Amino acid sequence: MPRERKITIGEMRESTRLIVYCGNYRCAHSITMDPDLWPGSLRPSDLEDLFVCTVCGHRGADVRPLFEPARMGTDEWTGFLF
Repeated sequence: MPRERKITIGEMRESTRLIVYCGNYRCAHSITMDPDLWPGSLRPSDLEDLFVCTVCGHRGADVRPLFEPARMGTDEWTGFLF
């Protein structure tokens, strides 16, 4: 079975933002970021050790792409706000 290939920042730059969750499960602080701040060759997992939470001070994070909600076949987005 082939190993999953991880997406790079450059590959997702056009269609998404990044969401960064604090690595401390008790804190659960999160922010969204523009992927243009990072070189395109990096993977989100390459950034995880670089973050320090501004709420609890924990070093380490879970960095993931934040995709837009699906429109479910409609022309106008009427989804839920989070």
